[in-house]
Amino acid sequence: MAKLVVDKDKCMACGFCYSTDDEHFSPDDEGYSEVISQDNLENISDVVDSCPTGAISLEEE
Repeated sequence: MAKLVVDKDKCMACGFCYSTDDEHFSPDDEGYSEVISQDNLENISDVVDSCPTGAISLEEE
């Protein structure tokens, strides 16, 4: 099963992920992305592929 992950060391807090997909992402207190849901990951590849720093990934558990 795949798990959605944000690498905080790569995230630059641009907001793209949570502005386009607020079902799965939200800004933390510093504006960096955090995963808020692991549900409905079937169509998540567009957001994963569009992250400008490659901070978002799907990892196998």
